[in-house]
Amino acid sequence: MNYSEITPYIKELAALSDASNHIAPEMYAQHDVKRGLRDINGNGVVAGLTEVSHIKAKEIDAEGNAVPCAGQLYYRGVNVRSLVKGFVADNRPGFEETVYLLLFSKLPTKDELDAFCEQLSLYRSLPPSFVRDMILKAPGKDMMNILSRSVLALYAYDDNPDDISTANILRQCLQLIAEFPLLAVYGYQSFQHYHNGQSLFIHYPKKELNTAENLLYILREDGQYTPLEAELLDLALVLHAEHGGGNNSTFTTHVVTSSGTDTYSAISAALGSLKGPRHGGANIKVMQMFDDMKASINTKDKDAVKDYLVRLLDKQAFDKAGLIYGMGHAVYSLSDPRATVFRGFVEKLSKEKGLTKDYQLCSTIERLAPEIIARERKIYKGVSANIDFYSGFIYNMLGLPKELFTPIFAISRIAGWSAHRMEELLLNGKIIRPAYQNISPRAPYIPLDERK
Repeated sequence: MNYSEITPYIKELAALSDASNHIAPEMYAQHDVKRGLRDINGNGVVAGLTEVSHIKAKEIDAEGNAVPCAGQLYYRGVNVRSLVKGFVADNRPGFEETVYLLLFSKLPTKDELDAFCEQLSLYRSLPPSFVRDMILKAPGKDMMNILSRSVLALYAYDDNPDDISTANILRQCLQLIAEFPLLAVYGYQSFQHYHNGQSLFIHYPKKELNTAENLLYILREDGQYTPLEAELLDLALVLHAEHGGGNNSTFTTHVVTSSGTDTYSAISAALGSLKGPRHGGANIKVMQMFDDMKASINTKDKDAVKDYLVRLLDKQAFDKAGLIYGMGHAVYSLSDPRATVFRGFVEKLSKEKGLTKDYQLCSTIERLAPEIIARERKIYKGVSANIDFYSGFIYNMLGLPKELFTPIFAISRIAGWSAHRMEELLLNGKIIRPAYQNISPRAPYIPLDERK
């Protein structure tokens, strides 16, 4: 039997399944149900309270109306722009400081930060034989699945996996934050070796390196990287670390945590959410779109770029999905603060890598796309470049394999997930159980021999 075969009978059942769904999109408005937990204006339905982060995309004018404003993102009340400005001015990494802030709601002193980094360094290892038994012996083709499987496997190596006391949950979260780069990169190395026939090498992390530096060190065969490369990857980790409690993977963390389950199950569920192309895989789509554009048109011709963007929206170019990837956001309208912070650093890296032409194309698309979208689509708010528009470009310039784009997102976002898991458990609230409104008609039971 072919395990993956879709047989004629399965196809028949699939057709029956398709025909059995009679819910039309307009029914949501008829029954006043917020589809996707969002109202007609795209605002999320409030499902809880959080102190972890805040997104600001609107402000109240003198007449009391909510109007779009330049996007702002706050981690525990601290503006991310200020956070980045602080550690960049000091010429030091910021991810570890960001993790501390998200978990403990305060900026660490130098001594506190040093002690915290030392603890993460101690946790930056895997159980004996874990790489051999759980990663190399079962190589996979999808890095997010390997990462999720590895997280679940760590449950078996934990002497107290189901203890949900604050100390134990914190210990588990810190270990996962430290281990995620190893799990992701080693999973990629096994994929490269067993599926692509590449040489296998496993670098152990160095105690003196931070998260971004270690990620580059263990990923590259020669272990080499420039200070700017490490700085940009560290910045990417900071900007992806958290983004409000309402994004899909963070909400998943809250929902699964509210059941009282273990940390490994909750984080694995969040990884499953992040894997989806509507959530964590968007930056890959951005780079694929760029590649298709460069192969299809003369990107130096502004009119040709305009025409390509129109054809994207008309489902006549690239993947024919009708989207300009990297443009627009569920909350932000005038600007995504993370993309704004990224922009200047992207230009700096493009010069180091000799890719200024690619950066110029990036800038052209960022300028033209909102105008074209506003003209071709009926939209309820403004459109601007989001973080995926730039993060994919940065990862590509860093020479990071596309297979690791979403896992790197996870390496960062595990910080936010951990903060939200801690918050959910400390609240000791009820299990999250949303309601669905049933609209199917009642039907009589028909005896088996009378059915047609």
